[in-house]
Amino acid sequence: MQKVWLDGELIDAEKAKVGILTHSLQYGSGIFEGIRSYSIKKNSRTAIFRLDDHIKRFFRSAKIYSMDLNYNETQIADAIIALLKANKLSSSYIRPFSFYNDQNIGLSVANKKISVFIAAVDFGNYFINKENGIKCKISSWRRFNSSIVPIQAKASGNYINSILCSIEAKHAGYDEAIILSNNGYVAEGPGENIFIVKDNELITPDNSSDILLGITRDSVIKIAKSNGLTVTERKIHREELYTSDEAFFTGTAAEITPIVNIDGINISKGIAGEITKSISRRFYDIVSGKDEDFKDWLTIV
Repeated sequence: MQKVWLDGELIDAEKAKVGILTHSLQYGSGIFEGIRSYSIKKNSRTAIFRLDDHIKRFFRSAKIYSMDLNYNETQIADAIIALLKANKLSSSYIRPFSFYNDQNIGLSVANKKISVFIAAVDFGNYFINKENGIKCKISSWRRFNSSIVPIQAKASGNYINSILCSIEAKHAGYDEAIILSNNGYVAEGPGENIFIVKDNELITPDNSSDILLGITRDSVIKIAKSNGLTVTERKIHREELYTSDEAFFTGTAAEITPIVNIDGINISKGIAGEITKSISRRFYDIVSGKDEDFKDWLTIV
């Protein structure tokens, strides 16, 4: 029986239940994280990728929304490790989630119970065509900005914007969307950060482009610099996507996914580019414990 962690206890997943009128189900008022664990074949262990950084962001999201989780960072980290051990998971997707566990109708969150839930599930490729690269459509919907909702918090409600963009792209026959900021610059994917390569320079939207500062994004920047590449964070015009030499998404679920076509225009001749592949190889060496330079990114279970 699969176990989950709810409010300090490991319990059977089927016993983890909340009411149908739960506030966060009605209004999207929860916060969450996405974390990966990987199998380390050389010693048959499990490694959680950048656990501390993900937990720090989880608590930053809680602070932005004035949510007191009633746990500290160490307790949540220990809970995640205990959960993986209980379920005997190696390669998995881990979802910490905090929500208002209250069934009263109304927007107010005053005096509502805050629960913390953690699940971990087996997880493969997020995109079916990941190895060969995916096709993307620039969405007609725009990314909201921090004058509307806090972009730097991973809040459940934020992702309805992403869902609309993704639905539109898939209805048009594409694998995923690319979203522009309200001022027309490239922002990100529905659940991914984006990079382009131009003349051997790696370019990604900066913090002013209405993006979530992804942890995989940060990892790729560090990997690329370690590989000797120039990395620039700046605003990216839409047309720069079409004329880029390579493009790819990054994210906990997406990992590193080549983008080979945007709005019907082939990127890198419709195949994954060499710089994308070199960064991807280094990334998988790191998460599988083969690369000693970034071993501090792994929490061994």
